[in-house]
Amino acid sequence: MAFETLISVGQLQSLLAAGRELLLLDCEFELGEPDKGPAIFAQGHLPGARHAHLDNDLAGPSDGTNGRHPLPARVALAAWLRSLGLHNGQQVVVYDSHGGAWAARAWWLLRWMGHAEVAVLDGGKPAWTAAGLPLDHNTPAPAAKGDFEAGDPLVPDPASADEVLANIHAAGAQLLDARDPARFRGDPNPIDPVAGHIPGARNRCFRDNLDAQGRFRPASELAREFTALLDGKPALLSCGSGVTACHNALAMEIAGLPGARLYPGSWSEWISDPARPVETGEG
Repeated sequence: MAFETLISVGQLQSLLAAGRELLLLDCEFELGEPDKGPAIFAQGHLPGARHAHLDNDLAGPSDGTNGRHPLPARVALAAWLRSLGLHNGQQVVVYDSHGGAWAARAWWLLRWMGHAEVAVLDGGKPAWTAAGLPLDHNTPAPAAKGDFEAGDPLVPDPASADEVLANIHAAGAQLLDARDPARFRGDPNPIDPVAGHIPGARNRCFRDNLDAQGRFRPASELAREFTALLDGKPALLSCGSGVTACHNALAMEIAGLPGARLYPGSWSEWISDPARPVETGEG
């Protein structure tokens, strides 16, 4: 059985107990503190896990005009995955301690690479430790090189800034912004040098996909809320830098609403060109 959206702690335990060959990716990260993720990983991670750094592994180089976390080159991403020992068809489990905020980016990237067998650990590391399960504090040994080869993407083609700009007037798709409401409104904050949102966007903070325990809410609830926001239109997904927007993509997949397009550059790319329009307020 392959897991392609979520996997529970119990299901992961069962796979491990059965000797299933897995690739576990720990996606711990803190915005503005790029060294903190590896430090948290070193303090304790799921046994056998390897760290995936958002800046270095799950994003390509930023040149100031393409957003803080542009997509990596597919060739480079495939090579990194092979260095972790990945094989085609192998189950990948990704997790973090933030409700999947960072892990969902790894989930989306693997699907973009044509790898269907990837799931986010529901509840992440907190759910693992709450179940009384141990953490590993050792540095993983180098993996034997895998033979993974990228295939056709399992997600729609990413949207460009020009397409998002054209959609403001055409209104053929509904843009959903995954940032918190204060950033979306345009309240001053230390992350966005220009505050506000893309005109026509609606706010769907990624945290709204989670319950009080940091697990994804039921599919029926997610479907009802996303359907109301989209009003019959296809979805375009954005956030600050194309990361937490992937959380909304995962939530929509869980809800049975696949096909949302990611705008990878998101707000950090959008505001790099002062000619692009900016809106403030509730939207």
